[in-house]
Amino acid sequence: MEKQAYDDTSQFPIGSLQKKMRVASREEDERMEKAEEQEPAIERQDYITGFRLALLLSALTSAALLVLVDTSIVAPAVPRVTSQFHSLSDVGWYGSAYQLTSASFQPLTGKLYTYFNTKKTFIALLGIFMVGSLVCASAFSSKMLIVARALAGIGASGIQNGALTIITRSFPAEKQAPMTAILLAIAQLGLVLGPLIGGALTEYVSWRWCFYISLPIGGVIILVLLFVTIPEPKATKDPLPTLHIIRERLDLIGFSIFAPAIIQLLLALDYGGNQYPWNSATVIGLLCGSGAMFILFLGWEYRTGREAMFPLYMVSQRIVSCSCLFMFFLGGMNACATYYLPLYFQVVKGVSAMMSGVSTLPSIISQLTLVIFSGFLVRKVGYYLPFSIGSGGLLSLGNGLLSLLSLSTPTRTWIGYQILIGAGRGLGTQAPLLAVQNILPKAETSIALSLLLFSQTLGQAIFLTLGQVIFINSLKSGLAVYASSVDSGAVIAAGGGAIRSTISKDKLTGVLLAYTQGIDHVFYLSAAIGVGCFCAAWGMGWKDIRKRQPTGDEEKCS
Repeated sequence: MEKQAYDDTSQFPIGSLQKKMRVASREEDERMEKAEEQEPAIERQDYITGFRLALLLSALTSAALLVLVDTSIVAPAVPRVTSQFHSLSDVGWYGSAYQLTSASFQPLTGKLYTYFNTKKTFIALLGIFMVGSLVCASAFSSKMLIVARALAGIGASGIQNGALTIITRSFPAEKQAPMTAILLAIAQLGLVLGPLIGGALTEYVSWRWCFYISLPIGGVIILVLLFVTIPEPKATKDPLPTLHIIRERLDLIGFSIFAPAIIQLLLALDYGGNQYPWNSATVIGLLCGSGAMFILFLGWEYRTGREAMFPLYMVSQRIVSCSCLFMFFLGGMNACATYYLPLYFQVVKGVSAMMSGVSTLPSIISQLTLVIFSGFLVRKVGYYLPFSIGSGGLLSLGNGLLSLLSLSTPTRTWIGYQILIGAGRGLGTQAPLLAVQNILPKAETSIALSLLLFSQTLGQAIFLTLGQVIFINSLKSGLAVYASSVDSGAVIAAGGGAIRSTISKDKLTGVLLAYTQGIDHVFYLSAAIGVGCFCAAWGMGWKDIRKRQPTGDEEKCS
């Protein structure tokens, strides 16, 4: 059965590539449609209600909250970690290692939820996340911490996807939207709680408790899920043989090509201008290897068709691709602000780890406020495009102003700058999701959601690494100008948290000026990322979500 939904809603024809993919997957579509026709009566009996509903929603919301807390809880602890391990040059990897594995595995976890038992898959991934957190808390070196963060990222890659998937399967269609809204709204509090909890634990207990805290919470979530039965679709009730799924459906070959391509790219960005010159054989070789692997990956994805990690028939649509680009830039901008604002407050302003978390509240509170406010307005006016364009404009302006931070910047000024970037993030958070939901059949929005989350996570990993390169190189050049008598290697090895105790007072001002220069240059990058958001927003489509008519595919699935 040829599906015309995309051709009816997209402004541009999909082309022969999409048609070939659809013809090749016709038998699979017919099998899934027959399964859906046989399943609804059973699923309606299995919908969760009453106390079990509240219990399940609490567990899923806590899991999503835990992941977002873990994303931001590390930032206030970074200066202490770099001081203990003498690893300032690794600061970007504490975040990017987590985001890299999370981004790499996200498409695979989406497929796992499609073909394997939902609850068991969710618990397994949460268990991996907890093991990674335990190893992080026990780390005795910077390298061990980075590896453990990568392991935690593997588990985290499927938690938010899994929570949204479980909601889709556990509640009738009319309840899915409010349940999803509750989950996302509460989970966003993780952005507020993460820096506060991380700062308090680092200041009054130990930075290791930033990771230990995940273990009891995760254990309670698993216990709750064990006592709640989650409805399963026919594809997971009567699954294909495991080896067949692994071989034919998970696209492990695509993953094995894609992961090295990303790793080589990030290593090249990390090494360039830091450990090796940009024109060195090592950096050039990594960049060439990454480019070659990406070309090979695209060829493989074309050959794989509908079972690919990245379905090309979906990505080829302008609205979907621009929404992914918007999330890519938004994720990168968020990561830079999350890691380098606390560094500014702790090193340049000299505040404690806890107070550095408190100092970032203006951006987080304004973001949460605008998420709720813009969601209400979008439902009223029907159009999301003005909000996404406004988001890009505010992000560009706010980050450009943050690049003006100095040793003497007054409190009211940096609060105002943060309110701007928080408002920009709040206006743009929901727009990509609304865009893909409005253009795609309902049955395929979960795939699009995984693409959006992947794009966001990949942006965080790449721009954190790029931000680290810019920061270290700018710090070195700043030290040569403002504190030429200070050994730059000693400053980097000391870490941010130990600068004021290891540098003499007569040289401290020069070192702080160099630190400020490095942080300001990172916000140059963030301002450029904001411009990327602004440009991508224009391609997300002028669609009235109030007038959306379901396609035939959607009616069969609803």
